[in-house]
Amino acid sequence: MPLLEPDPGALRPDVRPEDASSDRVTDASAGGTPEPLRSDLLALLGPEKVLTHISDLVRYASDASPYRFLPRVVVLPGTTAEVASVLAYAREHGRQVVFRAAGTSLNGQAQGEDILVDVRRHWVGVEVLDEGRRARIAPGTTILRANTTLARHGRVLGPDPASAVACTVGGVVANNASGMTAGTTRNSYRTVASLTVVLPTGTVVDTAAPDADERLAAAEPELCAGLLALKREIEDNAALTARIRAKYTLKNTNGYRLDAFLDGTTPVEILRGLMVGSEGTFGFLSEIVFDTLPLDREVLTGLFFFPSLPAAAAAVPLFNEAGALAVELMDGNTLRASVQVEGVPADWAHLPGTTTALLVEFRAPDEERLAAFEAAAEAVLPRLTLVAPVASVTNTFTRDPGTIASYWKARKAFVTAVGGSRPSGTTLITEDFAVPPDRLAEACEALLALQTRHGFDAAVAGHAAHGNLHFLLAFDAGLPSDVARYAAFMDAFCRMTVERFDGSLKAEHATGRNIAPFLELEWGPRATGLMWRTKQLIDPAGVLAPRIVLDRDPEAHLRGLKSVPTVEPVADPCIECGFCEPTCPSNDLTTTPRQRIVLRREMMRQPSGSPVEARLLEAYGHDAVDTCAGDSTCKLACPVGIDTGAMMKAFRHQRHSAREERVATLTAEHFRVVEAAARLAVAAAAKIDDRLLSALTRGLRKVVRPDLMPEWLPAVPGPAKHRLPHTSRLDARAVYYPACVNRIFGGPEGHTGPSLAEAVVAVSARAGKPVWIPRDVRGTCCATIWHSKGYEQADAVMANRIVEAAWGWTGGGQLPLVVDASSCTLGIAHEVVPYLTPANRELHRELTVVDSLVWAAEELLPELEILRTVGSAVVHPTCSMEHLRDVPQLMALAEACADEVLLPDSARCCGFAGDRGLLHRELTESATAREAAEVTAREWDAYLSANRMCEIGMAHATGRTYRSALLELERATRPGAGG
Repeated sequence: MPLLEPDPGALRPDVRPEDASSDRVTDASAGGTPEPLRSDLLALLGPEKVLTHISDLVRYASDASPYRFLPRVVVLPGTTAEVASVLAYAREHGRQVVFRAAGTSLNGQAQGEDILVDVRRHWVGVEVLDEGRRARIAPGTTILRANTTLARHGRVLGPDPASAVACTVGGVVANNASGMTAGTTRNSYRTVASLTVVLPTGTVVDTAAPDADERLAAAEPELCAGLLALKREIEDNAALTARIRAKYTLKNTNGYRLDAFLDGTTPVEILRGLMVGSEGTFGFLSEIVFDTLPLDREVLTGLFFFPSLPAAAAAVPLFNEAGALAVELMDGNTLRASVQVEGVPADWAHLPGTTTALLVEFRAPDEERLAAFEAAAEAVLPRLTLVAPVASVTNTFTRDPGTIASYWKARKAFVTAVGGSRPSGTTLITEDFAVPPDRLAEACEALLALQTRHGFDAAVAGHAAHGNLHFLLAFDAGLPSDVARYAAFMDAFCRMTVERFDGSLKAEHATGRNIAPFLELEWGPRATGLMWRTKQLIDPAGVLAPRIVLDRDPEAHLRGLKSVPTVEPVADPCIECGFCEPTCPSNDLTTTPRQRIVLRREMMRQPSGSPVEARLLEAYGHDAVDTCAGDSTCKLACPVGIDTGAMMKAFRHQRHSAREERVATLTAEHFRVVEAAARLAVAAAAKIDDRLLSALTRGLRKVVRPDLMPEWLPAVPGPAKHRLPHTSRLDARAVYYPACVNRIFGGPEGHTGPSLAEAVVAVSARAGKPVWIPRDVRGTCCATIWHSKGYEQADAVMANRIVEAAWGWTGGGQLPLVVDASSCTLGIAHEVVPYLTPANRELHRELTVVDSLVWAAEELLPELEILRTVGSAVVHPTCSMEHLRDVPQLMALAEACADEVLLPDSARCCGFAGDRGLLHRELTESATAREAAEVTAREWDAYLSANRMCEIGMAHATGRTYRSALLELERATRPGAGG
């Protein structure tokens, strides 16, 4: 063990329930994957693609659903051949397989108790076809990622679930998830042109291939004959045919798509339809080709408040008749809970209990058609009974993009916002159903009465235009009485939906585990029998996803309900939705924010000192704490702002010894000396061969804890110039603060122009807005160095020092403080605040901290003449830019300096995180892998960002030279023929 390795026990929970949870992982599982399963799959796929430790199994056991099942092993195949080999192994050894992508499904369909296959990590990519009219998409690609690419071509996917930021294309197709606007005409069943599927037998079928039917008949003759026989049986029964057609006039994802037998004429066409909504029970979707839809960019949106749920529901048909693309309903509980979401008016917390809102949107390809929609929409308003119980309510339409975005942010946060406000320790159930739209008001009244009768104060929202409602229930899965109450409610709810409204028990969330026992109630024995026969035909060995769509156990929905132990307050509201995962730099390396919380909850379920707890703690230090970039982009992605990065920093602090804290504090107190020493060390290192330095530091990391000893990377630049440029306080329009990282490290290798400090000074002067660099900036810092590592006392020392200094430099806040590294801007503007004394908090309120990107784009660029541009530039927006919301300013500078600019679709935090990329280079390499592939697909004339350490990280990842956008602005505006 390396020296100074922290004690894993330092992270053991201090407070936990008196009794261990009944659903805890048992001691028998502490060893992880059992033999011979472990050895067999390691031999089959290799160690990089098989996860066997108990920590890995636990983090994959939970998803966004109320269920929890521990897999025996997790595998990560990267090719269709590897998927086929896993399926062959399962058939030969009588094992079962479940596919999991984003883990955002709400009914447990991505959870398995044997072999769990991660089909997200190695399955990402979008290929645009026919100028965007079609797109070939890998199943692990998020809907947001696909639409970002398609937007350049004026196109969009049909399905638009609220979880688009995290849910994957494969999961959306497998569940036939739809969303706000898809209804029954824009969903996956209607817009998937073709797909490639790996059947349980290992046969691979590309439904777009001209000879697909011939190939399938040769490989699977019994399957082809069986599909055609079922088709004839259904078509020969007029009543059954009519019933199937009628069921799909509503949104319906309960059971298998029996209309595929009516819509398809050949076995391959039938199979294509059946795969949509099959929830991973028929095969693996390795590739999907979509027919895309026009992206209508003219938008009119309004948020209208009604006195009650039935009153709002009664207004839905009027907006439908006016041509609304979306009519979304939010009840009072939803509206009040959504005040946790940034940008939502605070006075919604005071809305009366029965208040309900409709979010109505019209979209058109041009102004003329939008004007027609607007006239029709305005004509509806006088016919409505609207209320304005709080000041922020306007009950009007708007075209303002910011306002529209805030409305949709509130709506899309339904599950997470309401779930986050549930009582601590309770489990969240999300249900969704559909009724004929003209009976929506009646269904709302019936649902409210049913909830009251069973003691639930549920939240209701939904796609009202399509008669589709969602509601949330919270109960304690550890209390038998609460589980019984939930069971009684579900039985009554399902009977009401089917018997009173002839509705769909699952409109868009798919059957899953919690509706499987009620499938026959909705479809009847004949149609349900056909579904069982279809499953037997396609998967005769029963390899894929047992008990997820079809289950004869009437209490199957009560099996595996997960307890939700109380954890640290910052993370306790988490409902494990997974929205945070795509943005996390470590999501393909170790753990994600959701998984860090999931692991913590399992520790809370365990009795103190159990074998499982010991194994989890052993892994948690590296997998959760050390490899967290601490960038807190998870907070931005989480609708309720859970900051798992902050929790990991707190754990770092918790692991520090008193001696470590004292040393860190000394470095803050004497930072001027530390800064000078660091610059000298960089200068000395620049004279030594990179290979020697790398070997030396790697050797030291084996002796001293890796989280304390950086590894030398060739991308690390030489030292900064010793002297900062001379400036004058007289007539300065701003105080310029060169960050310590830019005082220590120089520009990129081969750069012959001015330093960053010289460039900022020069370009500000050219714009007639000179800046002043105080002479005593050395020895000061934004405090992020200590903040990111959890050294709280040192953080407080430097936080107070920089605020006091900045207040003096700026004349008590009379001048803005311009900072030339985005992470340092974020640190001074926001992150220092909790560590300030009361007096210094008052000083901080008087400061105006401005990122250099904002200064350049908003203050300088309008006054500058662009004299030369480069042909192309690619930009890297840092995580701090995302927090500061100044990515548009980075783009503005790049677009001024280059004729063509790319913001990579895969761009996210580089994971370098100050020096974390030197401590864990694998974090940066993993975090940037997809972005690097985009960047290096061609050559660019300029590679731009605005944070020196992130530029180093991207240089390491791509082999390209990244530099500050302000250096490029200086070159573009430099007088004379140079540049």
